[in-house]
Amino acid sequence: SHGVELGGELRDVAVLFVDVVGSTSLAQVVDPQEVVRRLNAFFAVVIEAVQANGGWVNKFEGDAALCVFGAPADRADPRADALRAARQLRAGLAGLPDTAVLGVAAGQVVAGNVGAESRFEYTVIGDAVNVAARLTELAKDEPGGVLADASVLALADPAESGRWTAGEQVTLRGRAGAIVLARPRD
Repeated sequence: SHGVELGGELRDVAVLFVDVVGSTSLAQVVDPQEVVRRLNAFFAVVIEAVQANGGWVNKFEGDAALCVFGAPADRADPRADALRAARQLRAGLAGLPDTAVLGVAAGQVVAGNVGAESRFEYTVIGDAVNVAARLTELAKDEPGGVLADASVLALADPAESGRWTAGEQVTLRGRAGAIVLARPRD
């Protein structure tokens, strides 16, 4: 009713990226209807945990989900929300037949409509999105499959950040600077 414009606004958010491991191989050996059934079961768990922690599943990307905390709605502590959701998802996804990995990052993004006048969608664009996605690549080799950028811990509620441990420094693919990895303690 108010019209829609392309572009967006700067927002401070936390991003949780969730990705199914081995889905390309799975699609080669499992009937497509079974793949969809399994993905829907996976996405149901993701949606429940993200919404329970005040987040929003921005989009499904094949076998992955981009989840945002702090946009489009403000959150008092989007970092703690995303970290908590990641820990809960790790437990919730454990009962499913497919393995998933999770990455958490935070920072300023542009939140708004991207595309063209004839086709656009609301999304978030920024370094935090890229970092969260890259962390899932590393998490494939991680017991528990969950990694966060340790800088997220510094601004999160200590009740949540205290459940995580900072570890080694790494340089993610495609990035010039290093980050410190963090893992859930429990």
